[in-house]
Amino acid sequence: MAILLVEDAAGIVAFVRRGLESAGYQVIVADDGIDGLVMALSSEVEIVVLDLGLPGIPGEEVLRRLRLRRPSVPVIVLTARDSVSDRVANLDAGADDYMVKPFSMSELLARIRARLRSGDQGRGDVLAVGPLMLHLGAHTASVDGRTITLTAREFALLEVLIRHPGQVFSQTQLLDRVWGYDFEGASNVVEVYISQLRRKLGGDLIQTIRGAGYRLGTGTELE
Repeated sequence: MAILLVEDAAGIVAFVRRGLESAGYQVIVADDGIDGLVMALSSEVEIVVLDLGLPGIPGEEVLRRLRLRRPSVPVIVLTARDSVSDRVANLDAGADDYMVKPFSMSELLARIRARLRSGDQGRGDVLAVGPLMLHLGAHTASVDGRTITLTAREFALLEVLIRHPGQVFSQTQLLDRVWGYDFEGASNVVEVYISQLRRKLGGDLIQTIRGAGYRLGTGTELE
């Protein structure tokens, strides 16, 4: 599946692309409205993440033309404009969802999953490593069949780890992927959430690598 990101800010492109690719999506990037419209009309694109302030032609015009040619492709508008009138205008113009910058990568991923589920285009519903299973649709986890309820942040953090079993993530990398590039909260927030996940999951599923960060053990280690 391909997600088209139409955005001209290099920093946001890098941030979003990294987050989407780490979640297993193929990402296509256009940095102006003209190229964005051409790419959005391609049948390989299954969802569009669209900025409004684009060179070439503005995002509003991209959305209008896209709706004439591909009325059913999901479009998530990504913009710094946060007035109620802007939101209403773009939703009325055909946007399926609307996110205001700065934003959290975990929220963007959740909204993308919701759009894809609603269109019956979703990817696999369950991720599993050893006894641990992550249920994407229900936003829950289970260990040896025991269901565990997670908060949105806990779910997003565990999703990053379970998609890359054995890979070590630093606190900075996890902050970037789960809380967003603009996060200015407590410096120990990753440690706090890892501790919460460990209490809920039990055992040694999430491992601390001294001086490096955290990882989820591989399937062999967890069984």
